[in-house]
Amino acid sequence: MTFPDHAGPPGAIHRLFDLAARICLTVAGIQLVTLIAIFGWLVFGRYVLNDTPTWVEQAALLLVVWITFLGGAAGVWTKAHLSIDFVREMMPAPLRVPLRWIAVIGVIVFGSYLAWQGYELAAKTWQRRIPMLGIAEGWRAVPMIICGVLSVLFSIVHLAALARGQDLAEH
Repeated sequence: MTFPDHAGPPGAIHRLFDLAARICLTVAGIQLVTLIAIFGWLVFGRYVLNDTPTWVEQAALLLVVWITFLGGAAGVWTKAHLSIDFVREMMPAPLRVPLRWIAVIGVIVFGSYLAWQGYELAAKTWQRRIPMLGIAEGWRAVPMIICGVLSVLFSIVHLAALARGQDLAEH
C-alpha cells in the first residue's frame, strides 16, 4: 500500500503514524490469513473428520471485527477509506476547501464517538465470556477504541495539513 506523500520530508509524527497504519494493516492481514485458515479447518473438520469445530464461528466473528476496524483506521491515515470525495471535487473551487475541513472534522467527531462508545461497550461486556473461546466479550469492542483513537489522531494531522494549505489526499 502506498502511504501519502506529506509534502516534503516526513517528520517524526508522520513516520510514527505511517508505522501505526502499517502495524494496523499487518495485524489485520495476519488476522485475515488466520480467518481463512480456521475456515479451512472448519471445512476439514466438518466433511473429513465429521466433527465440526464449533469455536470457529465465534473466532471468525471476533477476527472480522478486528480486521474491519484496524483496516478502517489505516484507511483514515492513507485517505483510502470509503468516501465520496469525487462529489466534493466536482464543486466549484471556493466550496472545496470548506468541504475538506468539514469532512476531516466529521471524521474527528465520528472517531471520538467511536472510541468513547467502544470503551463503554468494552467496560460493560468485559465480565462476560465469548462462548467456546472463553475470552472476555469486551475484546470485540477493543478494536473500536483503537480505530476511534487512531482516526482522531490521524485526522488532526490532516487538519493541520489543511491549515497549512496542504491536502494530504493529493498525492
